[in-house]
Amino acid sequence: MKKILLVEDEESLVNVLTLNLEMEDYEVDVVKNGRAAIETFNSTYDLVILDVMLPEVNGFDVCAKIRETSQTPILFISAKGTSTDRVTGLKMGGDDYLVKPFNLEELLLRIGILINRPKLEPQIEEYTFGNNHINFKNYEVEANGKIITLSKRELALLRLLIARKNEVVSRDEILDEIWGRESFPTSRTIDNYILSFRKYFEPVPSKPIYFKNLRGVGYKFEIKNDQ
Repeated sequence: MKKILLVEDEESLVNVLTLNLEMEDYEVDVVKNGRAAIETFNSTYDLVILDVMLPEVNGFDVCAKIRETSQTPILFISAKGTSTDRVTGLKMGGDDYLVKPFNLEELLLRIGILINRPKLEPQIEEYTFGNNHINFKNYEVEANGKIITLSKRELALLRLLIARKNEVVSRDEILDEIWGRESFPTSRTIDNYILSFRKYFEPVPSKPIYFKNLRGVGYKFEIKNDQ
């Protein structure tokens, strides 16, 4: 059962929303002011439905506070419907913004989209394999006992391959993730990065055990056991 935190101080609307959400098999917790929302929110919630004009702490500030620690989807509902209000809500970290009065069927549709959206995997901050340690947050890399400096693009590719360890990552995926659509490096460019990784991290660069190039298929960071 998906769990929703409803932050709304209008009693009649709370009753209608709670009834309909529970009929859709959602578990609903209700709080009626911004401070209580901040105190109540935790990682068990799959969605936050958040009014903007709340007692004690407004919805925009509640959203900003949640975003300090969580990427749980947030759907704003508000009588404040100007373009400025919508933009502010999205800039503060909201995922959607619905203006009161709204169609209940539309609200349920938007909730379904947000709550079933694939969750982003948390980014890897540190990783150790063999005699190598990478701190992506601080850009600190120790490779086979030596401190080395990697470029941002090298670190980005390294993070991608490690996040997908033991999977083949295609050239197109790498181009989209690391270079973006505005750049068009050749496959040889990626090969050169892989060769550099072997030089840095492999015990014997000519006999790679971690960084594999599957010709015509893609690239793989292979590791048998996390260390």
